[in-house]
Amino acid sequence: MVFEKPPYVITDKMVNLIANISALLPMISPNSSMRLRKDRNIRSVHSSLAIENNTLSLEQVMDVINGRRVVGSPSEIQEVKNAFAAYSQIERFDPFATKDFLKAHKLMMNELVDNAGRFRSQGVGIYDGDRLVHAAPKAEFVQGHIENLFGWASSSEVHPLIKSSVVHYEIEFIHPFMDGNGRMGRLWQTVILSKWDSLFLTLPIETLIFERQREYYAALGTSDKAGNSTAFIEFMLTAIADVLAIEEKHKEEHRDKHQVEQLSDIMVSALKALEDKNLSRKEIFAAIGLNGDHRAYKRNIEPLLRGGFIEMTVPDKPNSKLQKYRLTDKGVVAIQQTLFAESENANR
Repeated sequence: MVFEKPPYVITDKMVNLIANISALLPMISPNSSMRLRKDRNIRSVHSSLAIENNTLSLEQVMDVINGRRVVGSPSEIQEVKNAFAAYSQIERFDPFATKDFLKAHKLMMNELVDNAGRFRSQGVGIYDGDRLVHAAPKAEFVQGHIENLFGWASSSEVHPLIKSSVVHYEIEFIHPFMDGNGRMGRLWQTVILSKWDSLFLTLPIETLIFERQREYYAALGTSDKAGNSTAFIEFMLTAIADVLAIEEKHKEEHRDKHQVEQLSDIMVSALKALEDKNLSRKEIFAAIGLNGDHRAYKRNIEPLLRGGFIEMTVPDKPNSKLQKYRLTDKGVVAIQQTLFAESENANR
């Protein structure tokens, strides 16, 4: 069976963003622990619902999910319970099965609407005040549009990053339900991406969408006017690339902190000796009161070089008689972290 391809154009920007994302993914080791997935789901639920004007804070969302009492709107509390139930089933959903799509909507909108888990049976429009900004397809065509979309997505060889963004946009365009369409579009993009790379099970893309909510709706509007999802795809790929870059930065900071914690007292003393001046190997050991033999160098200076805490002033000639060593920015941060830790310990 031949399915109609949704309208979009693959641009140079998309190609570059996919290359960037593909380069970042291997740098972030996936962590599939249940705790990390639950944390991701909590943040995704909070952000996706906040986009829909749910006023519960992240802390309140956490309390609801953990079964604690929360003072708030009953409907907003129910939204949290429902969304968490849906996100918790991500691995079980077939992203191209209409029945799973409806099952997810039933979880998402349970006790909030009368027709949870069913396509709409009447026309809908999206309004900005009194102005109609998007008229969705007629209700009798909704199921056919969704089945064509999933059929195309299932058979298409287009990159999953593009495919998931197209599906996200088309869900918003078709508006298959009376309510919950935005939540379902964001959820379903994650369902598709998680089948491609399990890292997306722990990556809260919705958080960045919430932070860029105005740009998100602007991209949807631009695509509506253009009659294709190109602008929206570019927005989503940019958001995914930025989320990965932020994640990599956090992991790098964690690695750096761990490295600092592993530094010996002698290494820390060597860093402090270099704090305001460049020193030769002999001068470093003189400053810290040690004999700078080869073994001491291998044990105390080489790890600082490998870790990026210090660098050579003549890097292309490691054995130069003029060779000295200087602190890097990472070394400066390490000293600051060490001093902070020493202060914390002294105040206990």
